[in-house]
Amino acid sequence: MLSELKQYIVDVPDFPKPEIIFRDISPLLRDHFTRLIQEMALLFSNEEWKQIDYLAGVEARGFAIAAALAVHMDKGFIPIRKKGKLPPEVAQMNYNLEYGQDALEMHYGRGKIFLVDDVLATGGTFEAAAKLCKTTGHDILGLMAIVDLQYLNNFLWEGVKVRSLMVYE
Repeated sequence: MLSELKQYIVDVPDFPKPEIIFRDISPLLRDHFTRLIQEMALLFSNEEWKQIDYLAGVEARGFAIAAALAVHMDKGFIPIRKKGKLPPEVAQMNYNLEYGQDALEMHYGRGKIFLVDDVLATGGTFEAAAKLCKTTGHDILGLMAIVDLQYLNNFLWEGVKVRSLMVYE
């Protein structure tokens, strides 16, 4: 799906380090949030939405998207947070970023989910979050992002492609 909302994403060269082009979604979130959530909801059919219980969102901007989608679609929300931000008992997954390392944590539970993040870059965050969802007892029925930086990845999770509104090739 190619969204006209792409015009509201700002390219920031050399951030957070030289030779990285940061795709800043802040103007999109600030000025077109309702429309963004409406378009994100259309990434899955009504039948697919009926099959899930929760939206799991990756901290921090994935939180905002997943929480808003959860309200919009009358589903529950599950936070996936950076290390040390959730009270025990949690599972933890370490992962590599395109410019460093980090860890995610999540509470144990059950249910069918869509996994949500803002940007798919190299796939490290999505892979760690997906593994974490499975480790904690959740079944992933779909993955979604606002932006897919395809020039950095060829990411699939167990044969499933991340659905996104915008693709940069």
